[in-house]
Amino acid sequence: MADEPMRPTDFTAAGEAKPKAAVKPVDAATLILWRRTQKGFEVLMGHRAATLRFMPGRLVFPGGRVDPADRSAKVEAPLPDFTRACLERRATPRAAHALAVAAVRELEEETALRIGQGAALPDLSGLDYLCRAVTPPMSPVRFNARFLMAPAELATGTLQGSGELENLGFFDVEDAHRLKLAPITAKVLEEFAAVMAMDEAERQTRILVWFQGRDSRRAER
Repeated sequence: MADEPMRPTDFTAAGEAKPKAAVKPVDAATLILWRRTQKGFEVLMGHRAATLRFMPGRLVFPGGRVDPADRSAKVEAPLPDFTRACLERRATPRAAHALAVAAVRELEEETALRIGQGAALPDLSGLDYLCRAVTPPMSPVRFNARFLMAPAELATGTLQGSGELENLGFFDVEDAHRLKLAPITAKVLEEFAAVMAMDEAERQTRILVWFQGRDSRRAER
């Protein structure tokens, strides 16, 4: 977000600067595909192409903005009740469906991996909810992003990039912190590690969180 050029400022008749109104965040979804190793956990990530406007060169998870068609997209199986309820804390049922569809669609578009064992339609039944993050108001490009996660064994296909993400691969969670991460990605990785350390009962009863900026971790209302 700090990599983006700032927009010009409006001026009043008296010549005093008038701040631009904050850009409304666009709904987006990310899918963290993970696998367990002897060392811990690995997550699928890739570097955003240097030519992209938003976070060029940063190591990120596959994801992107919600498309209008995602709201009415048919699926092989719906979201688990807990994941759906988490999304619906800050979204309508239709928007929650769209967010989940967008997460699996973006995964396939950016990595060629599909969620669902041979299903013609996306299978949402293995998706779990992690957290939400909103780009700070001062940024000219803003997203209201939901981070979902799924075990890697649910994915089919051969891993390959589309050009948007480069150097795709599974990165050890601890090692990833020493690479070129955006501050929010580092925070989400920390949240992922904390949630994965919980047992199933703790996950189902935990306080849901959202982020705005590198140091803001807040409880969902």
